[in-house]
Amino acid sequence: MSAIDHYAYGLLTPVVAYVMSSVGCMLGLLLTSRARLVNAKESRYWLAGAAIAIGGTGIWTMHFIAMTGFAVHGTAIRYDVPLTVGSAIIAIVVVGAGLFLVRRGGERLPFLFGGGALTGIGVAGMHYLGMAAMNMSAHVSYDPLLVAASVLIAIAAATTALWFTLRVHGALRIGAAALVMGVAVTGMHFTGMYALSVEVHPETAPIAGARPIDFMLPVIVGISVVTMGLLLALVLSPSERELRREQEFLDRLRDQRGGDEPPAAGKGAPEVDLFGTPRGPAVS
Repeated sequence: MSAIDHYAYGLLTPVVAYVMSSVGCMLGLLLTSRARLVNAKESRYWLAGAAIAIGGTGIWTMHFIAMTGFAVHGTAIRYDVPLTVGSAIIAIVVVGAGLFLVRRGGERLPFLFGGGALTGIGVAGMHYLGMAAMNMSAHVSYDPLLVAASVLIAIAAATTALWFTLRVHGALRIGAAALVMGVAVTGMHFTGMYALSVEVHPETAPIAGARPIDFMLPVIVGISVVTMGLLLALVLSPSERELRREQEFLDRLRDQRGGDEPPAAGKGAPEVDLFGTPRGPAVS
């Protein structure tokens, strides 16, 4: 059997992968916390951004960075571009599906566990599709017990992440939750990697596919653009505190009117700002 090196660049790739996973998960949790404070229509956009942050940056980018540190002595490794891109799409789609499912069902256990199972199995599928994208002059096999363990870890990690999206708020708590999610995601990845066994072939024919370095520039540029866009959306939108104060004010208006919707501005009610301060006289 060929010697596999999971850390061809030392601790650089696993550390950077963990940092990227934590950053992506933190951004995703910030977006889901914002989604809880807006109406259903607006929340869809925040959840879509969260799916990109968690699935794209927190999971797939972590996976790809960690894979750049994977080497097999005796053969070069190249990557099938369509399969690699497909694995990224799967990560975003399954995370989004889980987020929308728990958003619909709240903390009801069937929705939470169903969303966790769906997302976890999808993330595991993304991981093994990404591994299948590796082209090398070798025969590849997997330890079924470690594969099963990695899938269980993925389901547990996804369920925990979805629970965090329902409950966690505040910068410190979100940061701590993101660090935990980063551990779970990277743990699942390396468990799956250790399930891999490789036997190098003696053939020296050219290996089809792209080098890992060929992906680095597009990945870095893409991550930077998407992350900056999502951060700008957070910064330019009303803060969580402002949204909560607005909701409290609207709730007080409903209570005062016996549960009815607050009157619209310009129809017998004074126009107010975000904090409830009248902007001008009522229009009759």
